[in-house]
Amino acid sequence: MYQLEDTSYFYLLAILPVLLVLFLLVQLWKKKAQRKFATSEALKVLAPAKSNLKSVVKLAVVFLAITLWVMALVNPKIGTKTEQVKREGIDIVFALDVSKSMLAEDVAPNRLEKSKQLVSQIVNNLSGDRVGVIGYAASAFPQVPITTDYAAVRMFLNAMNTDMVSSQGTAIAEAITMATSFFIPEDETNKVIVIISDGEDHQGNIDSAVSEAVTKGIRIVTIGVGTPSGGPIPLKRNGVLKSYMRDGSGERVITRMDDSVLTSLAEGANGVYIPGNVTSQVVEEIKEYVNSLDKTEFEAIQFADFKSYYQWFLAVAILLLFLDIFLLERKTKWIQHLDLFNEKKSE
Repeated sequence: MYQLEDTSYFYLLAILPVLLVLFLLVQLWKKKAQRKFATSEALKVLAPAKSNLKSVVKLAVVFLAITLWVMALVNPKIGTKTEQVKREGIDIVFALDVSKSMLAEDVAPNRLEKSKQLVSQIVNNLSGDRVGVIGYAASAFPQVPITTDYAAVRMFLNAMNTDMVSSQGTAIAEAITMATSFFIPEDETNKVIVIISDGEDHQGNIDSAVSEAVTKGIRIVTIGVGTPSGGPIPLKRNGVLKSYMRDGSGERVITRMDDSVLTSLAEGANGVYIPGNVTSQVVEEIKEYVNSLDKTEFEAIQFADFKSYYQWFLAVAILLLFLDIFLLERKTKWIQHLDLFNEKKSE
């Protein structure tokens, strides 16, 4: 297990594109100044050892050094020792809808990112409870097994996206069945499944899955994300909007949140339905609901000691900056003498 001590330092990587722009501007200025002084042919005669590649190599070395310096500030740590501790809490499995309709931006920044923020904030307010995560669209897939390692939960949660499943739909029934299998039957802890979805395009067959969960003493809480008015589904590439999803007749698809399914689902499983558009309200309601349930004592394994590795990143960064001093913007003589591609004509 590893952890990053302070990820806020990653914002310093914004320096890199600024340096790149400055580098390109300086290169353009140099070329303009050189053209005023002499032609390109004359410059080759006057400065035959001048190397354009060396300046790019120097920039790459500086970029790498800055990246390693930032990593040193973030301070990666690796767990070196585990211990068994006694905790008191309940078991919670979050089932996150990752279907394409969750890309709609009727809530900011979009339904999926809003859902991930909700789960992250809920986990931040838990203490002692065990947590698991699954994702689902047309099918369900495991993401994080039941654990007390909240850092791992947040890490895997951030990586979830709509490309994790190829087929589309909202298989809530399958999500409930998989979430149910996450719990240890022998444990007497209270068990809760939290479903986060827009409630749209469900594939039916929910009643049997809910009945099985209730029979095993599992409660289901649902959180609806989206608005009744809905919105189109943007299709983006590298963060740039390309188009919107359209149906078979070429009309733009409008996806709307359907809270009726989520409400009836929660009511049938001794749970509650919570509108998910206001994060603080969701966190508070979940907190009250969890605190209303009896806590059970259980043993958990956690990392008790972490070793810092910032010094390795810092050492390599300093070494690179030291080497950069000796990287002159001239062609290397021994490389000039190599005839790798038989370019030199025999006399």
